[in-house]
This record gives sequence, structure tokens and C-alpha cells, in this order.
Amino acid sequence: MTVSLEQLRRCHVAVDLGAARTRVYVKGAGLVVDQPSVVAVNTRTGGLIAVGESAEKMTGKTPGFIRVQRPVSGGTVVDIEMAQRMLRHLLGDKMRRALRRKARLRAAACTPHNADPLAQRATIETLVGLGARRVELVDTLIAAAVGCGLPVEQPEATMVMVCGAATTQVAVLSLGSIVVAERIPVGGEAVDHAIVQHLRHEHELMLPSQAVRPLQLALSGNGLTPHGPASTEIHGRDVATGLPRSVHVDTAAVRDAVHAPLTAVLDGIGKVLRDCPPDLVADLADRGITMVGGSALLPGLDQMLRQAIGIPVHIAERPDVCVVQGLGAMMEGRIEPLLLGPLAA
Repeated sequence: MTVSLEQLRRCHVAVDLGAARTRVYVKGAGLVVDQPSVVAVNTRTGGLIAVGESAEKMTGKTPGFIRVQRPVSGGTVVDIEMAQRMLRHLLGDKMRRALRRKARLRAAACTPHNADPLAQRATIETLVGLGARRVELVDTLIAAAVGCGLPVEQPEATMVMVCGAATTQVAVLSLGSIVVAERIPVGGEAVDHAIVQHLRHEHELMLPSQAVRPLQLALSGNGLTPHGPASTEIHGRDVATGLPRSVHVDTAAVRDAVHAPLTAVLDGIGKVLRDCPPDLVADLADRGITMVGGSALLPGLDQMLRQAIGIPVHIAERPDVCVVQGLGAMMEGRIEPLLLGPLAA
């Protein structure tokens, strides 16, 4: 792991700064924040107008002097000051006062696999600005594996796939460490973009920003498989006239458009399996891959992967909160490492 479990047990708060949602876990209190990583700012005064879900509802609907922005992109803080202000508002005065009472506040945060030093520094500075005296960084893949209950500390292979908004991370873990990992710059946002572009080119229809997710859900529980509904009605704006228009969209064509960005994910999984030692790959034949992250809930994604790679694919019980729950489990001391001390002579 990035840090020792002993260091994590001294932490008081764990933060998962995701491109889509921000989650905060406080020791003894559990998950206290689970909100979109969005802020609405008054450009005239610089003041915050809304944070989280209320700010997300304003996307694409604001006058010129209000700007909706995301201080986190691809799991990396891109605006430290705005991320600090967002966290302060999400935590609220009561929780901030409780954390300030800690004599030496320690925080844990997860960072994407192989995050560069600047990205790590931005995460640390964000939490230091909230009063943390020390910040411990944990690899997102390890936190996710712990959060969905995989036996990462055992000498056997566990494979986890973190499906984020901007990136997908895949890794094989054993003995509490990452054996092989790959970070793919394709996530839920790429799927949304593929759907938007398909409707623009094929139907000359522009979708409102809030309508992409319902369209994915309209693919039914079978989603990316051919067993969903044959067509669905979509409302949007005509590209040529600018007038509102409704069209019946062939879901099979939408599925084909969605498959295109997901081929990069399949390539990444194949690369991880090719680079993995044969003994660990043999373990995965029965255990398979566990999917976590908000984009793991894309209907039919697990079935598509299962058919493409030929090994079992499972979705974690609560895939969207597995990462922060894993940080919380390590912070609360619920994970015991396998002792690997030197043998006595």
C-alpha cells in the first residue's frame, strides 16, 4: 500500500475527490458527504452561489454572470482554492468545528494510480487548507479493492476495475500491493460524449446536458446487450433550426456508438492480463473482475466485458462508494495485514 495501515489508523477523516462526486468519511461518524464535485460561482463578486447537487442542477441554465465549474478533473484537483471552498461548504460548520477540535488533524485521500507529483501535491494542499496537519495518500485501486471486500492482503489474485467519470483503472493485486495496473483515459464522460455525438450526426439533435444519463438508463436493465428496447423517444434541440424536437432513437445504433470508446477499456484489461504472472491469472479464472465506481452501473457493461474477455465480471454491492468505504475501513482499523516479517535464523 502507499502508506502503512498504522499511519492510516491515526487519521481522522478520509476524502475521495472524484471528478463526478466528492465523498468524505469521518472516523466514528461514517460517510458524511456524498455530493457532486460542482460549484456555482458569481463572477462579479467571486462568491459561491451553490455547491453539490444544487449547483449541478444549474449546469447549462445560468445567466452570464454565474459560472458552473468542477474543481476536480480526472481524479486530480485542478483548482485548489475552489476545491477547498467546496469542501468547506459540503462539510458544514458543525462538522468543521468538530474536526478543528482534533489536536493534530490527520487526513487520508486517494489518488489515481501513477498520479504525477503535481497531482499528489494538489490533493495534499487542498486538505492542508482545511486544517489537516498531515495527509496520507492511498492508491485508488487499493482503497477500492478493500472497500468492496476483496482479500487483498492474501497471497492470491484479486482484480479490480475502477470505472470513474474521466478514467478507468484496472489492476491485479496480491499481498496488499498492486502487481500489474493500467490507467485508461476513458470513463463515463467518454460514453456520454459518444451518445451526444451520435445523436448530433445521425439525427441532427443536440441533447441538454442533463439528458445523457436518462438516455443511458433508457437502454433498460440489459443496457449494452441486444435484449433492450428497440427504440426510445428523446427530446432535444434541432441543430439547424434551434427549435425543440423529439426523435425516436434506435437503441441498437446507440449501443454501437457506446461500444467505440469502450474498446480502449477492453485493450487495457487485456494488457493487464498479459503482463500478469500466470499463477495469478489462473486465480482470476474463478474469481474474475470486480467493478467499482459510478460508471460501473452503466446498464449491460458487465455483460459486455464478460462476453469479451471470457472470465466472470461482478459489480460491487455499492460500487459508487467503495473507494471511500475502503479508506474508512483502513482508517477504522478493520483491515489486518498479513505479516511478512523476516524468518528467525
